[in-house]
Amino acid sequence: MHQSGANCSRDERVKQSERRDTSVLDYENYIPIGDAVKKVREWQKQGYQIAYLSSHEDAKDVEKDRTVLERYDFPKAEIYYRKNGESYAQVAEKIMPDILIEDDCESIGGAEEMTITHIKREIKKNIKSIFVKEFEGVDNLPDRF
Repeated sequence: MHQSGANCSRDERVKQSERRDTSVLDYENYIPIGDAVKKVREWQKQGYQIAYLSSHEDAKDVEKDRTVLERYDFPKAEIYYRKNGESYAQVAEKIMPDILIEDDCESIGGAEEMTITHIKREIKKNIKSIFVKEFEGVDNLPDRF
């Protein structure tokens, strides 16, 4: 999440995002929410293959994501992103994850903006979709799926 959300409630973080506070667009200084690093590392230890889906569409901006992931010691993994006008759903359909974890996109329009919403029905039935409230983090998700 953006740095200005560090000591705020989830609701305030959403408002900051909706207002597009300065730090919301300062991607290379993002910080993890809660124990996200620990949770993702736990999934990896159990054999889950981790992949990240970036909001960026440019390789230079994806490097900002990589910098943040490395800075906070998230598991190393492929970072996928939209290229040449692709949608998030098109990228996810290429990846074909068994599990897709994403937030509910509250600050940008809700379910209509979520990746799972736009994945083809025949593909979607093979993906376990898990969503968390935006800026809530993944701490409360199970260690095993």
